[in-house]
Amino acid sequence: MSSDDHWSAEEEDSQVSKLTRKARDSPFVPVGMAGFVAVVGYGLYKLKHRGDQKMSVHLIHMRVAAQGFVVGAITIGVLFSMYKDYVKPQIKNGAKK
Repeated sequence: MSSDDHWSAEEEDSQVSKLTRKARDSPFVPVGMAGFVAVVGYGLYKLKHRGDQKMSVHLIHMRVAAQGFVVGAITIGVLFSMYKDYVKPQIKNGAKK
């Protein structure tokens, strides 16, 4: 067995380093993920106390809430990215003149 066949943690990115890099590049990705987990957790908690509401209706409401949170986080992230890339440089250039 040669030393080239040996796996090393330095050669491949771990899941944590990938998530950290993604959070640095797009800070609203972890916010969307956390919101999704929070809505799903709340939905599971409310599953016991849903009263006479049908299971399918409850699941549809929770899915819509989770997707809405993720889409909202993506939208805010895109707006933040557009601000950072287009508006902020124009403000800096206008202040220099």
